[in-house]
Amino acid sequence: MKKLYFIYNPHSGREQIRNKLSDILQIFSRAGYEVTVYPTRECKDATEKIEELSEDYDLVVCSGGDGTMDEVVEGMMRREQKIPIGYIPSGTINDFARSLKIPRDMKKAAQIAVCGKNFACDMGTFNKQHFVYIAAFGIFTDVAYSTKQNMKNVLGHMAYLLEGVKRLTNIPSYHMKFSSKEMTEEGDFIFGMVTNSRSVGGFKSIIGRKVQFDDGVFEITFIRTPKNPVELQEILGAIILKEIDSKYMYSFRTSKLLIEADTKVPWTLDGEFGGDCSSALIENHQKALEIKVNL
Repeated sequence: MKKLYFIYNPHSGREQIRNKLSDILQIFSRAGYEVTVYPTRECKDATEKIEELSEDYDLVVCSGGDGTMDEVVEGMMRREQKIPIGYIPSGTINDFARSLKIPRDMKKAAQIAVCGKNFACDMGTFNKQHFVYIAAFGIFTDVAYSTKQNMKNVLGHMAYLLEGVKRLTNIPSYHMKFSSKEMTEEGDFIFGMVTNSRSVGGFKSIIGRKVQFDDGVFEITFIRTPKNPVELQEILGAIILKEIDSKYMYSFRTSKLLIEADTKVPWTLDGEFGGDCSSALIENHQKALEIKVNL
């Protein structure tokens, strides 16, 4: 019999899995799997469990938000033998699931996790850490990990927006140089993101509709520091309209990017705090991991 390891965050997304767990396990069983279940207990728990998982499992399925998925991917990328991953989203935003069109309905997502097709998806490294769909710094990027879980559960998207509005009164600016074979620039920036996603922060198509998840390149966006409130309003207007304003923004694609800053910059990786650093080497690893999708 095929073996499935199911790892889930019991506190993710209003603890909605509590009432769906029996149905999900039944879907797994009907698909012919012998199932091992593990609820995560603390931060980075999922990474350790997946890294140490025995080689006789045929499939790993995780349920939680983007942070849980990120931990599972980190553990899987550390292994020599990679195992396909199914994903049942239960977080507040679920950018990665939105991008791959994995449904929010947990039973439908569970069905795809066991009956879907394997899709070889690009993964990223940020120095020595792995990430799934975004590495970013600057305005709004700490919103996901600085918003309290109970606030996320009650308010959903609005929790992120409310927390983000607070940032407009005190916008950090970083002097840095970014270099790739496609572009090199130096200046003061309030925001930068390296993405492999059609949805960022729950808002679709900010970085373009032609994103491919297996093309070996990331979509890059940098926003210059505005000199006055008028320039800031123009930048925010461009973001809301999902437009790239060439006066203040740089947008390009690359597989490898080096970022060097004058001071340590706080980064977020897949919505979780990724650490402070003054130098970051970001690389795309094409088709590094198989994800179950409904093709």
